[in-house]
Parts: sequence; C-alpha cells; structure tokens
Amino acid sequence: MPLTADMRRSIDQIRDYLFGGGYPDPVSNAEQLSFLFFFFLLETIDDENRKRAEVLQEPFRSIFDGEWTLRSAETSAREGSRMATVLRTASRTIPRSRFRWTLWAREMGGQALVDFVGDQVFPFFAEIGAAGAHDFMRGARLGIQDPTVLTQVVRLVDGLGLADADSDTKGDLFEHVLRQIKQAGELGQFRTPRHIIRRIVEMVDPTIGETIYDPAAGTAGFLVAAYNHIRLAHSSPGQIVEVDVDGKSQRRGLGDLLAPEDLDVLRNRTFYGNDVDPKMVRLATMNLRLRGLDNVRILQRNVLTSVLDDASKEELGLPTEGYDIVLANPPFSGRVDKERIVDSVRVGNTSSTELLFLKYLQDSLRDGGRAAVVVPEGVLFGSSSAHLELRRQLVENNQVDAVLSLPGGVFQPYSGVKTSVLFFRKGGTTREVLYLHVDEDGYQFDANHDTPNEDDDLPRLAAAYAQREASLSRWEARESDADWHEKWWFADAAALRDNSYNLTASRYRPLGSSEAEHEDFLELLDDVIARELELVKVMETLRDMVREYRA
Repeated sequence: MPLTADMRRSIDQIRDYLFGGGYPDPVSNAEQLSFLFFFFLLETIDDENRKRAEVLQEPFRSIFDGEWTLRSAETSAREGSRMATVLRTASRTIPRSRFRWTLWAREMGGQALVDFVGDQVFPFFAEIGAAGAHDFMRGARLGIQDPTVLTQVVRLVDGLGLADADSDTKGDLFEHVLRQIKQAGELGQFRTPRHIIRRIVEMVDPTIGETIYDPAAGTAGFLVAAYNHIRLAHSSPGQIVEVDVDGKSQRRGLGDLLAPEDLDVLRNRTFYGNDVDPKMVRLATMNLRLRGLDNVRILQRNVLTSVLDDASKEELGLPTEGYDIVLANPPFSGRVDKERIVDSVRVGNTSSTELLFLKYLQDSLRDGGRAAVVVPEGVLFGSSSAHLELRRQLVENNQVDAVLSLPGGVFQPYSGVKTSVLFFRKGGTTREVLYLHVDEDGYQFDANHDTPNEDDDLPRLAAAYAQREASLSRWEARESDADWHEKWWFADAAALRDNSYNLTASRYRPLGSSEAEHEDFLELLDDVIARELELVKVMETLRDMVREYRA
C-alpha cells in the first residue's frame, strides 16, 4: 500500500494541531510522534511474533503478559489519587495488557490520557527499549502536556492505518514527518534532500555484504537509501513498483531475490551510524525500525571528541578493520573546542567541523573502501594550512574519483550555501578527477526547494560517472581548441598540484570563446558567496587565536 494523500493530510493535521496547541518545534514534534508510532507498532509486532511462534510451534511470551508495578506506586495507586481514578483501581499493579495501544489510546482522553501516558506508558516502553539492541527510549518523556492536543494527536495516529501498511509505506510516512524539520542543528547539520541522497547512493552503488557507515547520521537518510538501493538490485521485475516520492517517480524493489542468509546480513550486519544529538538518534532509529531494520544501532556519539578502541568496537558489534562505504553529510559550520578534539582527527590547528569530519572519514574506511561526502565549497578551495594539508592528503593518499558540484540553494530552506560531493577511495593516489557540474536538480530553486520540475542534470551526470572510463577516453580524444558542451570534464593530478590542490569544479572548467566572455552569473555569485563564507571562518579563527593569546 503506497503512501496516500489522506495519510499525508493526517500528518499535516497532526503538525497543525501541535503548532496551534503551542508546540512549534518541528524536531521535538517529530520525536514525540516517533514515540507514539513506537507504542502503536509494538503491539502489532508482538501479535506478529505470537502468530509466527504458533506456526513454528515455538514458545512465546508476549511483552504484554504479566503484571506492571505502577511508577510512583506510593502516590499513583493510593486510593483516591488521580492515577487510581484514571485506572479505576487502588492496586499498585495492573495487567501489562493495559499498555496495548488498542486499549489505552482508544479508551482514554483528556487529562487522564496525559497522566497515564506520561507516568506509566513512557516508563513501560522505556523498560522494553532498554532490553533491545539500542535503548531507543532512554531519557524519553512526554512533551505534549495539553490534554486536548494529545487526545487529538493520538486519535489521528490511530487513524493512520499503520497496522495495514507495509514497511516502505511506514517509512515514507515518517519521512513526511521529517520533512517538516526545516532548521539547522547547532553544529550546522542540515537535512539532506532525499533526491540528492538517492543519486549519491546510486553512484556509489553499495552491494550486499558491504558495511555502510554514516558518522553524522541525522535521521538515517543515507542508510535508508542504501537499504532501498540494495533491495532494488535484488528484486525480480514483477516485484518492482513505481511510487511517487516528493513529486518524482521512484522505483522500489522488495528484494525477493535475496537469499535468507543475505537478508540476515543486510538487516543485521550492514548499516552503522552515529549522531551527537539524542533527538536525531531517536528519529534515525525510528526511521530504520519502520522499515524492518530493528537491529541497526545508531550510537549517540561525537566522533570528533571520542575514540573507540578495537575492544569497544567488538563489544558494540562494529567492524574493527574499517568500513567498505562511508556516506555522509557532516556538519558544515560548527566548531569544536580545541581541547576536546581527539588527536586522530586533528588537522593543524583547525576546529572547523567540516575539515575534522573529512579527516575522520578517511580514517574510517578500510583499504579500498569508497566514500561520498557532502562538503561546503570552502573545503575545496580554502587557503588555510589545514585546508591545504587535508586536500593534499586526499589527492596524494587516496583516489579522488569525482566531484559533483551542486548549485547554491540545494539545501534550502536550511541554507543557500554552495556545496559539492566528494567521491573517493582509500589508498593509492589520484590520477584524474571527474567533475560533474549540476545546474538543475529537478526542483525549483525557491525558498523551500521542494517544487518538482523537468529540468534535471543528475541522471546524465550519474551516467557519465558510471561510465567513467568511457568518459575519460572521450575527454582525452577531444580537440583541445574545440568548445566543450558537456556538463562534465576532467582535471589531472598535475593540474591539481599546480593549483594548491584546489578541487573546485569552476577552476578546471573548459570554456569556449563565447563562454569565456560570458561566464554564468549565478556561478559567479555562488563562488563569491562561498569565498565570503570561507573568509568569515578565517576571521573567526584569527579572533579565537587572539583570545587564546590574551588569556
């Protein structure tokens, strides 16, 4: 069952109820909805597990069997107390079956619902979460205290039809919730547009058996896209469907050709991630769980200020030799206290998160591993010693395969910053870099960048990348004085060295006579803005150095 217009409208209604009821923070609202989805789905999952056990004639104990001791029992269950009135009992225990969604969510309302959910439902499911692969509910609390708003939201969630939806539909529904998050995090992290994520994953082309890692996972967009990509590659024609996602047609596969052992690897030993923000960890966990990836653990961790030794990695079930693939959109504009930065990610004296993350990503790959990372344009041309050294390491100690140059505005409504995507492999040395220049990405460059149109350079550029050797042969066979009209071109390592390892696409773009006279005005503006932002960072660094000197 695909995501329907009625489902989208219901989510929009929930958003409107929350906003109108005095809950304007979209991140917190998405987190609260993830909790409610979790409460709803666990009953469905428990029932499915019971039916499976009956078929297989295996023993089964429901999470809703037995008794539950009321939290704050001395006051909650005292005769005449509010909780005793809500539960219509003075006992200090109640049957665990009372925590089935179909009982409390459909029977209670108003202040009684607020009290029961806040005082009992959250602790009940927190106990279950603590026993799972990841403590999804750790520190969770009810944030919707208005009785009318909570009642309406619970009723709308109940009416979404989640019990009848497949995992893809549940995931798409949650993605619609996540689209409401239109703000940047404190470290400068932005939600990556899903059509950009899907194209990046298609270009990297992960396969079954490879480990895939996102060290700044956010809401797990890259991991979900990689999961869908692998399933599509292992689906028979009859099990591939076309679905509408964000106004564009997208192919989805059920993965019916995956052998049971491959499916086990895909679900349990393929995807890994971290995020520094506990809310993002919860949202990522729910996004993965809704798609059947219950055992993917997203760690709450700042990789720039903490190190895991091999023993810790083994205990957490992480690969000790590095990852096959790293996909990431790390924070753009944040800074970390220099005293907290671990030695392994230091690059000179910089505290800029985008540079430190790029160093960390290189070290996270196993030999021959592949990476695709979104970076602000300043990383590609910045003149500080840290910028120069990092780019030197990339070019001389790795194989930089391509730079996908994205237009300014792709990250609206979060930021208009100009960005590119670096594609590289660990080890070896760079011979030539394929530059892929995007003018149009299939969506209008307006305030929200979410209105689809027909202008899209990404498919042709992805094809040029997939046929890289043929593209290189065509490039080398061109007439040196002839105009080049493709939106892709190459630069060899010698040219990179001669230009201080500058990796920007515009530096090496072949211009015909007419193009040289009339360089695209929007490109000029993007370049000026990127350089101004980089200058601001340099001045901030200088200011910090002066403060340290005076201290």
